[in-house]
Amino acid sequence: MNDSPGWASPGSAPSDGQEPGASSPAEPTSPAAPADRPDGTHAADEPGAPAQGPGAKWSKEQPPPAQWSAPAGTQNPAHDPAQQRGPTGWGAGPASPEQGGPGYAGYGHGHQGPGGWGTGWGGPPPAAKPGVIPLRPLGVGEILDGAVTTMRTYWRTVLGISLTVAVVVEVVLVLLQGLVLNDTADSTALLTDPTATVDEKTGAMGDVMVNSGVLALVSLIGTITATALLTAVTSRAVLGKPVTTGEAWREARPRLPKLFGLIFLLLFVVAVIGVVGVLPGALLGGPGGGALAALGMVASLAVTVWLMVRFSLASPALMLEKQSVIKALSRSAKLVRGSWWRVFGIQLLSMLIANIVAMIVAVPFALAGGILSDGGLEAFAQGGSNLSWTYLVVAGIGSVIGSLVTFPLTAGVVVLLYIDQRIRREALDLDLARAAGVPGHTGTATGATPGS
Repeated sequence: MNDSPGWASPGSAPSDGQEPGASSPAEPTSPAAPADRPDGTHAADEPGAPAQGPGAKWSKEQPPPAQWSAPAGTQNPAHDPAQQRGPTGWGAGPASPEQGGPGYAGYGHGHQGPGGWGTGWGGPPPAAKPGVIPLRPLGVGEILDGAVTTMRTYWRTVLGISLTVAVVVEVVLVLLQGLVLNDTADSTALLTDPTATVDEKTGAMGDVMVNSGVLALVSLIGTITATALLTAVTSRAVLGKPVTTGEAWREARPRLPKLFGLIFLLLFVVAVIGVVGVLPGALLGGPGGGALAALGMVASLAVTVWLMVRFSLASPALMLEKQSVIKALSRSAKLVRGSWWRVFGIQLLSMLIANIVAMIVAVPFALAGGILSDGGLEAFAQGGSNLSWTYLVVAGIGSVIGSLVTFPLTAGVVVLLYIDQRIRREALDLDLARAAGVPGHTGTATGATPGS
């Protein structure tokens, strides 16, 4: 199976020197001599008579070119131009294989659309679109549009899932920052204080790292939960089948432990790569050690990005194919192989769009929270006091609103990118068309069908 889409002829190529669709004269089973006439002469002796070859018996009176037609009632339907041409007529497109003529259009993985081969002369038949995307290899704009269309079409379910997860996550974050981790601002200010000792700065850095790690862990748990639920919604949206929040939860809940295991395994791999990259320079010490540590950090970052993109489709593989953690990683690596830059670019673009929209929403709320806090915006900007409850609540509202965009957009793009890669490599569109009940696609799906 080819890894990339292309165009292939559905049938064999025409013979050399013969136009497509043209039939060659039948030859007798044995050669025959030119027929003798009663006067003893031969037909080949006539001036201008056609050349005789083995098995050729031609009358010298031939019909004029481009005017011959079979007698009425005896025409072969296979050679009937009226039955051969597509709905757009003879002049709708090119007439040679090099120009993409009839019979030479098809999908790269070798299957035909609902209309069959040769439906018109302008290229392959239009792909079925039972849901938010057409069932064919997708472009970047179509993947982004499919994610947005899912948000717009099934907004009740998408909004319910995103809002519920975002509210729970923000409530936990606000309580942690207001009651437990309320010295973050002082620790951050201490790091920039020129009068602080090395021990004070080291302790402050440790506090900031611990506090940031706890907050990031809570946010990650919420993101994983939202991604699992929205994966079920997006996979059904591809088939044009709506799903409620309860149905999405029942479908995703059995896979959540493995999904958490997958994410934490990837985080552990990232941590190990970082330690391996920085440790030699740290052990060496001195200026040379610092340079080596910086070089190792850059190298570990590059390896981390490469691995994260390579395994970025493991989450939908685990959820939709009911795979194990290791098998999901292997499936992602197989699907991404040969398309690393494309997968990286699409995901980077989607994250940029989602984060820009979230910042546009969240920044005004953060500024409003700083203005309403004790001491006003100036005291908040200096970071000299703990975060007030007013700021935490107002900024949290902005974060919740921003999550309504980031959750479904990023999860939808990953799922649609996974489906697109499977369409390109495994002809998944046939199984999706069968699962969606598209006319002309009957039978039982042969592979794992998302959302079926």
